[in-house]
Amino acid sequence: MNKYAYRNKLAVVTGASSGIGKAYAKELAARGCHVVLAARSKDKLDAMAREINRQYGVRAYALACDLSKANAPRQLAEQISELGLSVDILINNAGVGTYGRFEEIDPEREQEEIMLNTAALVDLTHRLLPDMLRREDGVIVNVASMAAFMPCAYSTVYGATKAFVLSFSEALWAETRGRGVRVLALCPGATETGFFDAVGSEEMGAGQKLSTPEKVVQAGFRGIDQGRSYIIDGRNNYLMAQMIRFFSRRRVALIMERMSKPKRHG
Repeated sequence: MNKYAYRNKLAVVTGASSGIGKAYAKELAARGCHVVLAARSKDKLDAMAREINRQYGVRAYALACDLSKANAPRQLAEQISELGLSVDILINNAGVGTYGRFEEIDPEREQEEIMLNTAALVDLTHRLLPDMLRREDGVIVNVASMAAFMPCAYSTVYGATKAFVLSFSEALWAETRGRGVRVLALCPGATETGFFDAVGSEEMGAGQKLSTPEKVVQAGFRGIDQGRSYIIDGRNNYLMAQMIRFFSRRRVALIMERMSKPKRHG
């Protein structure tokens, strides 16, 4: 498969104010791609849009939104349309995690997690994919996780949402294959972002060596150029994801429980 040409295309990046989303937006801009930056923090987005425009000479639009709220994907798509923009690339990166015993986690927070990690991703894809298919040109990258490959005790909802993202992406890849749109599930392991701070514990990383957002993003570009349905960042992460092939699901669940158990419950 040929390398995708990013120059003068327009990309929407959710969760763009930090971490993998920020690294993705900058790398897209470095490749000559105009970017729509979407996240909750307007101040961060505005500063980032100015920086991208100054450094790379592409257009950058800052659209603040909270995709964990109902109708937010529709409102974001309408804002993009009102600007007269046609979207070529969608990076569904926005996501959040929870960690701890299931019964001890705030149920409202987990409902927002489900909405952001799955429902918003599907809704935004629904709204932007049809135009890509009509033009027979486009890219959709859904940021999943290593957690997509195995049951994840103490991050039960997070792992389940990422398993959804992986399955959804692979199925959509099969549907759109040969129609000009490339779909990829990008599966990073533990990465140097603010994720663990937001979750409230580094224990969720289960002792993994941290990758960098820039390295994860490069894996995403490789996956698109290779026509992959999913790609895992890092050899050790890839090997770990194969665990489900050699052990029963029950055994994998027990292994993950031991690796991830909060210290206070030891």
